[in-house]
Amino acid sequence: MKEFLLVCLAGAAGTGARFALSTGIGALLGTQFPYGTILVNVLGSFAIAAIAYTSTVSDLITPAVRLVLTTGFLGGFTTYSAFNQETLMCLQQQLWGRAVLNVVITMVACLIAGFGGLVVARRLLGT
Repeated sequence: MKEFLLVCLAGAAGTGARFALSTGIGALLGTQFPYGTILVNVLGSFAIAAIAYTSTVSDLITPAVRLVLTTGFLGGFTTYSAFNQETLMCLQQQLWGRAVLNVVITMVACLIAGFGGLVVARRLLGT
């Protein structure tokens, strides 16, 4: 029950962080393109990869902390559902190029960020 509550609290914090970052990026760059959603998904991909790697090769992150950080905080922080909705809205408005660009940027940037998180964790840990 303790892990469940910690994951829920961390998820709420991740959701709040996503809202704050997405709103801030939207105010800075505009809302015509989902910059905020892309950024949170890229940051989340980086962080999940770094945390997962670190927790498997060292004792720096315990399984319980890994669960709270990845399933809880980053589960609330990253958002496939927003990515999907924003892409569907572009398709409904027949903004084909914008929809494809959103998919390509999100997929490629998150994959690169995930790989980057793995590389950074390996270097920091010296493994």
